[in-house]
Amino acid sequence: MADSPDKKLKLLLVEDDEFLQKILLAKFIKEGFDVTAASDGEKAIEMLHSNAPQLVLLDLILPKMTGFDVLTDIRMRAETKSLPVIILSNLGQEEDIRRGKDLGALDFLVKADISVNDVVRKVKELYAKHNS
Repeated sequence: MADSPDKKLKLLLVEDDEFLQKILLAKFIKEGFDVTAASDGEKAIEMLHSNAPQLVLLDLILPKMTGFDVLTDIRMRAETKSLPVIILSNLGQEEDIRRGKDLGALDFLVKADISVNDVVRKVKELYAKHNS
């Protein structure tokens, strides 16, 4: 998953649903990730700069700032412009998926269509592919 066995992938999880955030945090930690979480868009932007994650798992419907706004901010800054971002959202309309990918998301996962285990597997796959 990471460059060496003692180096964990730093993941920023941006999810405002407390229950889902706890489940995902526990699963990613169990899978060996160094994971931090933000519950709103503004906190996510702060954590991007204080934690320097290697990958962001981003919800779109968030308090204070939408996930689209967070993703736009990520792409506008030189230090985060190429940061891999995977969207995990309840939004599943074609226009939302297209907008997310147009803003540079690696993938768009719809919460209703994917299990927690599949989210972790997909994050590992996409991160490996992005860094190969």
